[in-house]
Amino acid sequence: MLKMDSHIHTEYSPDSNSKIDDILKVAERKNIDIIAISDHNTVDGTSEVIKKTRNTDILAIPSIEISSTKGHILGFGCEENIPRDLSPQDTIERIHDLGGLAIIPHPYCFYRHGLLCKSDYKDLKIDAIETKNARFIVGYCNHKAKNLSKKENIPELGASDAHYFKFVGDCFSLIDCEKDIDSVLKAIRKNKTEAHGKGTSNILLSKYLFEKNILKKFD
Repeated sequence: MLKMDSHIHTEYSPDSNSKIDDILKVAERKNIDIIAISDHNTVDGTSEVIKKTRNTDILAIPSIEISSTKGHILGFGCEENIPRDLSPQDTIERIHDLGGLAIIPHPYCFYRHGLLCKSDYKDLKIDAIETKNARFIVGYCNHKAKNLSKKENIPELGASDAHYFKFVGDCFSLIDCEKDIDSVLKAIRKNKTEAHGKGTSNILLSKYLFEKNILKKFD
């Protein structure tokens, strides 16, 4: 089983300032085998991390977090940008056309554009959902996603959703695959994943947000 964090943000996302080099250092320290830079509506971070991990022990999977009209969707395995503000159905179709997987991050978290707050999963060709997203307050949304995964046999994933490099790996997946992109995608499709980890400390998250949004104004 390999350890994977499939949802990490970098400075290419408007709400993060994490450098890829810092992310890679934390991933290496936490023995993460596979990472995906899933920035908001751009694959620029993906392109950079793939170059930087080419001769390392870490496998980088192309990815992008797309803002559909009803919530966020990860285009996991996608190396090209997909337009934002399409319907969820059209967004998922574009992902599949590119050979990627449509993964729903924080599916029931309404204040973070959780797709299943406004869409019925039965109307969508979902490939997997996050059942352990590290950025939660009480855990209800993760619990609800876990129940859906079990009920409908939808592959589950754990992910840090880290917008600050120190939070990389707080939640993660154990995945039964070889260390190559095709094997990772096939393992998710075949439901060979387990979601693990803990929530990011709300104290540390609040400290980071204070420093990023308040103190930065006085620099």
